[in-house]
Amino acid sequence: MSYSAILFEVEAGIATITLNRPEARNALSAAMRVELDRAMAEIRERASDDISAVILTGAGGAFCAGGDVKSMGSRLGSARLTRDSLRRSHDTMFSLMNLELPVISLVDGAAAGAGANIALAADFVLATPRAFFLQAFVRIGLVPDWGGMFILPRLVGLQRAKELVFTGRRVHAQEAREIGLVHQVVGQDTAMAEARELAARFVDAPTSAIGLAKNILNQSFNLDHRTMLELEAMAQSIARDGQFHKEAIRRFAAKEPPLYDWDAAARQAAE
Repeated sequence: MSYSAILFEVEAGIATITLNRPEARNALSAAMRVELDRAMAEIRERASDDISAVILTGAGGAFCAGGDVKSMGSRLGSARLTRDSLRRSHDTMFSLMNLELPVISLVDGAAAGAGANIALAADFVLATPRAFFLQAFVRIGLVPDWGGMFILPRLVGLQRAKELVFTGRRVHAQEAREIGLVHQVVGQDTAMAEARELAARFVDAPTSAIGLAKNILNQSFNLDHRTMLELEAMAQSIARDGQFHKEAIRRFAAKEPPLYDWDAAARQAAE
């Protein structure tokens, strides 16, 4: 498939999606939204074959400035068009959050408005020292969209989420790390290398088991204890019937190196 508003590549088991409108700080356009959906569909189709992790980033020193504010004036007064557009964005966000693979967002520069919420939909958020996150909606009299009011309280708690939404202030990388928005602050000059290093450690992982666990964890704030236990039992029965588990058990019994060893990969990366 060909892309223009995003860049999409797969190398060594890692899919990289780059939002590619640097002249507009990667603000969301109609073409970008369509291409994001296409890229995620391609990832889902290839997940069991040659994709084990996903990196989502932006080109040109910004992650994503959010919605294209300049175009919003043309939609004033049209509640139906706004609702229809946002419902399409909800499908995109749901698909992104529920890709059954580890998703890493790499934020450099601005992640504002919807762009902040796209970044925060990842499983692991990496930020460069010059990155910042901004729930910019209140600045133009709007409420958070693209799933922000679902994502934020789950990351930082309800009171902090309200503060970020009501004030619309910038949260720079180190503070974002301290309050739980960011998994790790990476080097400015080594950011992509560090993101790829993290993603590469999932290449030998049990993709199916991680996908099952992610699916259930994503629902854990919304379901009761008994339902969670039922989902656990269902997922474990599928995982135990998988080839990865069978081979892992054989290796354990034969005292052979494991198929997947996160600590060993970390030690190797540090050498």
